[in-house]
Amino acid sequence: MKHLFTSFLLVSALSLTAFTQHTNILIDDIGSFMQPEEPTIIVNPKNTDHMVGGSNIDNMYYSTDGGYTWNHDTLSSTYGVWGDPVVIVDTAGAYYFFHLSNPQAGNWIDRIVCQKKDTIGGAWNNGSYMGLNGEKEQDKEWAVVDVTNNNIYVSWTQFDSYGSSNPDYKSNIHFSRSYDGGATWSDALRINEVSGDCVDDDNTVEGAVPAVGPGGEIYITWAGPEGLVFDRSLDQGTTWLEEDIFIGLFPGGWAYDIPGISRCNGMPITKCDLSGGTHHGTIYVNWSDQRNGTDDTDVWLTKSTDGGNTWSEATRVNDDPPGRQQFFTWMDVDQVTGYLYFVFYDRRNYDNNNTDVYMAVSRDGGESFINFRVSESPFLPFSSTFFGDYTNVSVYDNVVRPIWARMEGSDLSVWTAIIDPFIVGIDEEIPSLLSLEQNYPNPFKESTVISFKLIEPTEISLRVYDVYGREVAAILDHEYTRAGKHTRVFDPEAHDLSPGMYYFSLDSGRDIMKKKMILVK
Repeated sequence: MKHLFTSFLLVSALSLTAFTQHTNILIDDIGSFMQPEEPTIIVNPKNTDHMVGGSNIDNMYYSTDGGYTWNHDTLSSTYGVWGDPVVIVDTAGAYYFFHLSNPQAGNWIDRIVCQKKDTIGGAWNNGSYMGLNGEKEQDKEWAVVDVTNNNIYVSWTQFDSYGSSNPDYKSNIHFSRSYDGGATWSDALRINEVSGDCVDDDNTVEGAVPAVGPGGEIYITWAGPEGLVFDRSLDQGTTWLEEDIFIGLFPGGWAYDIPGISRCNGMPITKCDLSGGTHHGTIYVNWSDQRNGTDDTDVWLTKSTDGGNTWSEATRVNDDPPGRQQFFTWMDVDQVTGYLYFVFYDRRNYDNNNTDVYMAVSRDGGESFINFRVSESPFLPFSSTFFGDYTNVSVYDNVVRPIWARMEGSDLSVWTAIIDPFIVGIDEEIPSLLSLEQNYPNPFKESTVISFKLIEPTEISLRVYDVYGREVAAILDHEYTRAGKHTRVFDPEAHDLSPGMYYFSLDSGRDIMKKKMILVK
């Protein structure tokens, strides 16, 4: 059964405690086998209107209009579908959905499963798998595509016996690759030097997210009893360093407590800049920890400019005063601009467990960060409901799509936001009386819809300007307008506009907002 979710969630202005300039989109508040959490998303670089997402346990989503509307379907496989969803897209435009297993003939999470579909609206195949090793459990996988050769690399944690405190049982980081579009996989290879325990806590090795360097290098970082540890391969995963490289300590451990969250972790995410810009080849590692206290969890970044041999001091990503919680971070690199984007939950605005979703962007290789709120209103989580273990974000050529879970009472839902990177750092909070949404579609050919909200009746003007600041159209001119949400259809032909970039402006006389739109042939 498929469900099409509407592109705009109409929320009463009286119910919102804050606004953002980034339209929130509800993807799923139903789920299938269970309520949705642990969301994942990927933007297709060949067509950034196309994106695929997923969430626990077996939810699959796809959008063909840049994330404004989403189709929902349920994933199935004879190997079973049991969470930790990961979606990627290869250089041919095929999509891959990785997850844990629960086969009818076999053991719970006994392998990592990869299902594939060749087109955005196609059907997922039954899947292939890697890592099957008797009764040992395979957990917390992540995957990446090498854009130079379309190889797929996957890393994960193998448990001798998941959850056991027996010191004879170990956890290790394993790796596998596919040269044939996920049809077959190499034998699992252990790459870590020092094993962890099987408790699924600070001394377990976890958080292996692979990244690919500009020369086909494979980079992987994880957390465990040694802290943050790095490894690399220069031959497509055949051989790895004899001694893992120590990045730094993990103060307080990667598993920690956050009030209202059933369990929380700060496991690392590894990315590499392939943009060809100033920071090309830089490796970044992002995580969160409680080095500043259990009531002050922070998001951190370190980087290496020499292939992982040496690492910078940890830099704090969140820019709020001390004493608030930021957790469940994820990071991506825009491989066109080289900009870094982070998403995380944030409690800087509250004295209780109310939680916002924030993002941060770095435009200078991780030297400085601009923080901005993306959730339209806070939510209050309760630890009696499992909230998942991660968020996600995917970015390409200024198309920025975070994905997160939200909790209302005991009800979970999955959301994204239409991020406008061109206004980040200008006016982060929307004025109190009005809000302006991004036009849709954008870019557009014939006409586009502009939507805005007014908190109270007021006289407004809605105008369009060219890149030189010259007015080219007046949609509304000092028109007294009632409170609520309004839409206007803008026809560029009626104003004899040529293809190019324009700005539209909503002006109340006291407050003004602007957004960019692009007219194409």
